[in-house]
Amino acid sequence: MYEGFEIVDFHAHFPTDRPWFPDMGTTIQNYVERVGEKRAGLVREMSQPYGEQWRRMWGFPKPEKKEDHPGDREQARRWVEDLDKYGIRAIGWVTGGGNEHLSEVCSWYPDRFIGFAHHSPFLPDAVERLDHAVNNLGLRGYKLLAPMIDEPIEDPAAYPVWEKCAELDIPVLIHFGIQGGAGGIATHENINPLKLHDIAKSFPDVTFVVPHFGCAWERETLQLCWACPNVSVDTCGSLQWIRWVPGDVTVKYLFRKYYETIGPERIIFGTDSSWFPRGFAFRYLQDQLRDCLDLNMPDDHIQQIFAGNAKRLLKIQD
Repeated sequence: MYEGFEIVDFHAHFPTDRPWFPDMGTTIQNYVERVGEKRAGLVREMSQPYGEQWRRMWGFPKPEKKEDHPGDREQARRWVEDLDKYGIRAIGWVTGGGNEHLSEVCSWYPDRFIGFAHHSPFLPDAVERLDHAVNNLGLRGYKLLAPMIDEPIEDPAAYPVWEKCAELDIPVLIHFGIQGGAGGIATHENINPLKLHDIAKSFPDVTFVVPHFGCAWERETLQLCWACPNVSVDTCGSLQWIRWVPGDVTVKYLFRKYYETIGPERIIFGTDSSWFPRGFAFRYLQDQLRDCLDLNMPDDHIQQIFAGNAKRLLKIQD
């Protein structure tokens, strides 16, 4: 509980000691192969000041180095300790080293950890993987990073996967918009949230969630939500994309705009938390709850946003 509200973090990444999403796609790999490691490294180096500025703005510690990773068992223990510290009921891990590994991680703390399947819908066995992930591994959602996937996301070849999502009654969380930190992906076949339009229209019995309030594609996300009542948004992350779009956009403005249009039942709180020593990004919870209170949202609507919707979609029992 925080300020009298139950809190569920719908969207976080388990900071495993292995690749976080090994079966998603090859966009980054293709880029490095095209330009070479030296030039790809130069982009990362030139972008570092923006990342450092972001860290200092929030007062976050620097992420621990890969060689200091304590192992996933200890990582999970630290995460439960953080959830207890901040009064968080449960957390959704949307990536975590592949479906099998994330299932194992969630099995260590099944009352606190909820995992998402996270593999490309264009893999030859994508449907079978998804069925196995939910029915055998106990995962409760499906997460995609659209700009990491090579094929057009709306290609009918993936329709059997959406059909399986409907059958399994699981939410589908798809990242659109700019991908990664500074120096990441800003243009791609699948970057526009409106790429989801035909899919959502074809599968109205599936709840699709666009994270980060659309991640710099706010207008398109709102239009998508207008056209497709089965599309929701999550609030996760620092939302610093607002600094890179025209106008004086604020997080409070985003809450007001989405609240006035789609209502509290389609807004889902998340943090995009992952690495230590930061752990749970408590600042995001503080700031976002402050904005909702400042907008005079009724407490029951705030409770929907910060826990109720996630509990409903992920089938979290009281």
